[in-house]
Amino acid sequence: MMVMHKIIFSFLVAINLLFGSNVMAQDYPNKPMKFLVGYAPGGAVDLVARTLGQSLSASMGQPILIENKPGAGTNIAVKQLIDSPPDGYTLMVAANALAANMSLYKPQPFDIDKDITPIAMIGRVPVVIATSADGKYQKLSDLIKAAKANPDYITYGTPGNGATPHMAMKFFEQAAGMSLKHVPYKGGAPAITDLIGGQLDLVAVNMLEVAPHVKSGKLKIIAVMSSKRSPLFPEVPTVAESGFPGFEASVWYSLIAPAKTPAAIVKTLHAQVEKALQSKEMTERLGSVGGEVSPGTTAQFTAYLNSERKRYEKLVREANIQPD
Repeated sequence: MMVMHKIIFSFLVAINLLFGSNVMAQDYPNKPMKFLVGYAPGGAVDLVARTLGQSLSASMGQPILIENKPGAGTNIAVKQLIDSPPDGYTLMVAANALAANMSLYKPQPFDIDKDITPIAMIGRVPVVIATSADGKYQKLSDLIKAAKANPDYITYGTPGNGATPHMAMKFFEQAAGMSLKHVPYKGGAPAITDLIGGQLDLVAVNMLEVAPHVKSGKLKIIAVMSSKRSPLFPEVPTVAESGFPGFEASVWYSLIAPAKTPAAIVKTLHAQVEKALQSKEMTERLGSVGGEVSPGTTAQFTAYLNSERKRYEKLVREANIQPD
């Protein structure tokens, strides 16, 4: 009799979980939602989160709060996401750090296979290599030639050790067979200030940060690291077309949820993101900073996330990169 009671109880629990999830998904969303951002207000990820939040709020009929949780290379925000109920009301707009931090930080701060539910890719913005308007290295070929002649002599600034532009430059150094001198900063802005002031030879940052200074004539972009030229600066060649076919290192943005988020809610959210990516506001906002929207399936994003994780894991190990 006891065994029968246990079987019946287990069956009822399973039925409740199944139908409970379905009912919740059908009623979703019925209250305000939250987007976590692992960076301070005003940056590129924050801009993308607010633009997407406005679009989804309008289409889903609920307010979406943007909560900035900077620190520990976005690990603070990821921890809050993981600890949140998997009900679709706390989500995170994440970037490359999501794939890189499992290798960068010890002990491992999270496991994307066990702790995260991928929803959708949002878009990409190129990492660029820029110099001062009258800098020594006006072409990528000039830079490579000089760097090979004088290893670890040419300086470049980035937003910090382990930041996406730093990783991008390490990928490039490996591809070109050269070695530059990395100068980490606490963000892209101070690195750009020092470049303008003559304290650096180059910077590697996302296009959003450098674009105003290029337009004002203070800086020059010598290469973009995306797979194709940016419509914002179409005259600037890609690294790929400059002798390194297939090279790409962009900043990407995505929407993720806690593990065990119901499939029906993931499906709803993905559909809403894809709808937003077709909007004029979203394409123009990303286009204004040299980026582009990146529509696709949840399965495609999941596969890309895993490939990026493996790519960063190999780079961190080979280049012995340590986070700030």
